[in-house]
Amino acid sequence: MRRFERSWVILATGFAVLFFSGGSRFAFGLMLKPMTDDLGWSRSSVTLAVTTFMFASALAMPVVGRLVDRYSIRWVMAIAAAVAAVGIGLVSRVSAPWHLFALYGLVYAIGQAGTSVGPVSVLITRWFPHRRGLAASSAISGNAIGQLVLIMLLASLLTSLGWRNSFAALGIASFAIVPLVLVTVRSRPAPADAPRGPEGTPPPDGQGVSLRGAFASRQLWLLVAIYGVCGFQDFFVATHVVAFAEDQGVGPLLAGNMLALMGLLGLFGVIASGLLADAFGAARPTALCFALRIAIFAGIIYFQSTLGILVFALAYGFTFLITAPLTVVFAGNIFGTARLGAISGVISMVHQVAGGLGAFVGAFIFDQRGSYDGAFVLMLLLSFVALAFTALLRERSAVPAVATS
Repeated sequence: MRRFERSWVILATGFAVLFFSGGSRFAFGLMLKPMTDDLGWSRSSVTLAVTTFMFASALAMPVVGRLVDRYSIRWVMAIAAAVAAVGIGLVSRVSAPWHLFALYGLVYAIGQAGTSVGPVSVLITRWFPHRRGLAASSAISGNAIGQLVLIMLLASLLTSLGWRNSFAALGIASFAIVPLVLVTVRSRPAPADAPRGPEGTPPPDGQGVSLRGAFASRQLWLLVAIYGVCGFQDFFVATHVVAFAEDQGVGPLLAGNMLALMGLLGLFGVIASGLLADAFGAARPTALCFALRIAIFAGIIYFQSTLGILVFALAYGFTFLITAPLTVVFAGNIFGTARLGAISGVISMVHQVAGGLGAFVGAFIFDQRGSYDGAFVLMLLLSFVALAFTALLRERSAVPAVATS
């Protein structure tokens, strides 16, 4: 198969991996209320499983990054997909909190780390080095489409299937990724088929800073802070938006479909992000993301009617994936591509850890105060912080190139 044809197969596979990975990950927010009602557990105790998931997957992400830098992405992703399918499927059998922590919080988390945006973005960047923003965002749109299709399907069937059968169905469907990855993925183009630039020149040779040099850079810590805020907000919203809507009197079908429709808006947001990143760099779409979130969180504090909640969900959905393809763009533009997996893995790790905290803090505030208003105020303040940090980023020549050993 010619490299041009293979590159599009790789892109389609990355899309499919994130379709199932993203769709299954966001199912927990849909299941939160029926699970707590059925099991008699508090939202805080159930959401602790999400926090465990976020921490475990976060710790796994730098390891996955190192593995994909050194070994075969195909085998890393295939094994991870199988582990994730087992974990999410067996959630259907839980009867005690520790079952949920072990299966969702650990098994599924470790598998999901190997089929997440990070490794897929590294794979796509290797095959599309000259338009990495648009290519990565096209693959990551699988997250948005998976959220739209799978969550909408589950929302329509939840009453008849129940939350247990819904998790079992997700596990079975997720197994489809394993043979797909094994058959189609190649970690890198063959040397003779390496992609070339517009003048027929090969892409950059991957030189950049060492990991030690990256960790000494203020730019990395700015990125860590920005992605920490992003993750904190994202998983607060993804975990609690359905329950929040139902608390305000929105019907369960409409509330579940709002989470699905967030994926549709996320599709437009992630494609726009890739186009803007290729044209202007990654900082501008990141600034746009947090500027929009300032307006979004300010609005939901005051407007909590059904229409207000719908506008909040759809508007936030547009911003949800904007920063996802920018992880590898920021890392490549600032630090070079030689350690792309490891550096983007560290950034993704922080995003996940903060996401777990966001999901738990939202539940804790609700359990203490009986509403999410305090959490919305906190998210608004964090949006201002992230916007200010984004203004301090310098994407090019911020760190001198050094040996990559």
